[in-house]
Amino acid sequence: MKRRDFIKVTGLGVAGAATVAAPAIAQSMPELKWRLTTSWPKSLDTLHGGAELMAKAVGEATDNKFQIQTFAAGEIVPGLQVLDAVQNGTVEMGHTAPYYYYGKDATFTFGSSVPFGPNMRLNQAWYMIGGGKELLNEFYKSYNVTSLLAGNTGCQMGGWFRKEITSVDDLKGLKFRIGGFAGKVMQKLGAVPQQLAGGDIYPALEKGTIDAAEWVGPYDDEKLGFHKVAPNYYFPGWWEGGPMLVAMINLDKWNALPKHYQFVLEQAGHLANNWMMARYDQANPIALKKLLAVGTKLRPFPATVMEASFKAAKELHSEVSATNANFKKVYDSLTSFSNNGYQWFQVAEVGYDNFMARHSQV
Repeated sequence: MKRRDFIKVTGLGVAGAATVAAPAIAQSMPELKWRLTTSWPKSLDTLHGGAELMAKAVGEATDNKFQIQTFAAGEIVPGLQVLDAVQNGTVEMGHTAPYYYYGKDATFTFGSSVPFGPNMRLNQAWYMIGGGKELLNEFYKSYNVTSLLAGNTGCQMGGWFRKEITSVDDLKGLKFRIGGFAGKVMQKLGAVPQQLAGGDIYPALEKGTIDAAEWVGPYDDEKLGFHKVAPNYYFPGWWEGGPMLVAMINLDKWNALPKHYQFVLEQAGHLANNWMMARYDQANPIALKKLLAVGTKLRPFPATVMEASFKAAKELHSEVSATNANFKKVYDSLTSFSNNGYQWFQVAEVGYDNFMARHSQV
């Protein structure tokens, strides 16, 4: 039947059709108010700002039918308790780095970055279309949460050290603030890892409670003032080659969402993810120049330290894989994907990037 004939038969004009459509649309767009807690202080306007952007996008895409209120670390729960708050329903969702929760299960580290894991692009490609999201969310089910991609910082820096690092021996006894599973690698090299939330790092470094600290990169590190108490700035952060940040959502709340709300929420996460990567690429070079201008000493980790760290990381991955089936399953998937990816990556990308880096004006 033609549309015009259908309207004649049913007696519906444009106004009548709209009357039918409007209630259906209204019913499919319930008014919801969620709370989102992050692992970041408000001063970190790229990390916390990513969560705010995600929440804002959801509101705008649903005509504010679906509202998400964001809270910084400490406003509802401390920064390292986001998973617990989402799991038990204190909040509907959180914005965090899953490797903070490796103490519950080492498999959590893959939701962010595994030591000597893939770079930003390959890590995200694995999560998005390489099976990573499905593997991780299957694992997260036992914690009553699911995840959506919601940020990436790119390769991070190796951190701020009071004293120069010239050999592996310099790591022995070093009290080092380092996030997640990488602390176990540093422990193998003799360091004493400390996991602290972002807002707690500077006081500990200033008081000498810790000897060194890593966070993200120049833009955030300058904001937190680490250069004022530890002059040696090392690179690269081999434990975070391309760390993802995710939105963790209470599984019951996620399953109860209308399908198009789920879609909007996922796309808002991708928006925050793309914005965060662009923001760090724009802000880090400027911040690094400012840090160097006030006396920061930029240093690469010695080759001996890098090789020893790589060996220790691979040993740890094998040890954990032998006793943790979930870890092994995800690790095998990520490693296979990234190994294939790097074979291609070095053909064009690496050669081009190296050439352009040599010819860039500093």
